[in-house]
Amino acid sequence: MKKIGKFQAIMWSIALPGFSQLLTGHYFKGTLFVITEIIINVYSHFNSSIMYSYLGEFSKAEEVINYEWLLFYACLYFFAMWDAYQHEMPANEELSFLPFLSAAGFVTIGLIYSSKITLFGQSLGPVFLPMIFVVPGVAIGLIVRYLLLKFSNQKRSYI
Repeated sequence: MKKIGKFQAIMWSIALPGFSQLLTGHYFKGTLFVITEIIINVYSHFNSSIMYSYLGEFSKAEEVINYEWLLFYACLYFFAMWDAYQHEMPANEELSFLPFLSAAGFVTIGLIYSSKITLFGQSLGPVFLPMIFVVPGVAIGLIVRYLLLKFSNQKRSYI
């Protein structure tokens, strides 16, 4: 299997879940991720919502989106990124999934509250607020990972 590096693996997964897996020769998994992303994208009407969001028409973005389908997107997206990252990392990198898991959770929360949280009296819609929630999601995941590893290492040194 071909190695592409952690950064490149994540960048290809950001472009489209499954691309990194296809590049590294994991054809079944990569194809499954791509097909699943397309299905979720089509049934959630995500591209229309993205278009309306970038045009500043957030109420239209909220009208066209199918939240029941879009709620799956963050899990697929961040799982595919973690899978790509995990394939490229050294075997001793423990708890690497936590920032990805935390980001998926925060994005999902951002999506759930996207029509309720406003900025200057305007909802950011189902695209931008979840994107903003990636930052605290990754940060909290990294902090929790750091603390767990630090606590785990201290515990081992006492034994």
